[in-house]
Amino acid sequence: MPRARANGIELEYERFGRAGDPPLLLVMGLGAQMILWHDEFCDALVDRGFQVIRYDNRDVGRSTWLDAAGMPDVLGALAAAGSGRPIDAPYRLSDMAADAAALLDALELEAAHVVGASMGGMIAQSLAIEHPARVCTLTSIMSTTGHPDLPPARPEAMALLLTPVPDERAAQIERSVQASRAIGSPAYPSDEAELRALAERAFERGVNPPGFARQLVAILASGNRRQALGGVRAPTLVIHGADDPLVPVEAGRDTAASVPGAELLEIAGMGHDLPRALWPVVVEAIAKHAEQA
Repeated sequence: MPRARANGIELEYERFGRAGDPPLLLVMGLGAQMILWHDEFCDALVDRGFQVIRYDNRDVGRSTWLDAAGMPDVLGALAAAGSGRPIDAPYRLSDMAADAAALLDALELEAAHVVGASMGGMIAQSLAIEHPARVCTLTSIMSTTGHPDLPPARPEAMALLLTPVPDERAAQIERSVQASRAIGSPAYPSDEAELRALAERAFERGVNPPGFARQLVAILASGNRRQALGGVRAPTLVIHGADDPLVPVEAGRDTAASVPGAELLEIAGMGHDLPRALWPVVVEAIAKHAEQA
């Protein structure tokens, strides 16, 4: 798979569809590899007339791991965030948004329709704030403004973020499957064999626990985007599950309320994932939003 030199690091990426079609950039979430944008999901967007680009964020999968930065103090960062104190972080969401902009440069694309899920939605929001000319439309899925007054994750979901990732293959795959179950969509449960196969594939590509921690601290250090989102002029769609245990639906509502003219699509029974049963709904919403713009 190709790699691009971008913002001083290397990003592994993959393109689907025809190079001349409108580009659509998919940005994945915390510790998640680009393969969580399933091949068939990407193909469905190609069928709607887009060239689709997915990539591994820094510190995950086959993109550059910033090992020299070491393991951050996650608990200290959480305590600092709770008290409003500054957080020392190896990088922030702004740096990850600059990665995305540099990837577009490497691919010789002036701009793209940008779709981000969870932390990827935060990166996509930051891209629209800080590099507005690069964003044709913004779609923020199961994400948040980062405002401190929003409801927190449910305790069992938050525990997943703070539980150490095991090193051993079988234990790591089992943890991934159980985590997917814990935060998944109650009305649209994913097939266990599919979850396990995806976890196995992710393990083989490279799981980076310190990178997961550095990404989490980047989120905490980046703070609140609510005011800055008021300056976003890219047509914006917010998609959020009504039953999300990790990023409660109030965060999606806040995102939509913060961006002038943004549309909000709440999906009943959807949690913090993109289950296959909802792909037609999500693909249709993304494609219609981009086509209207």
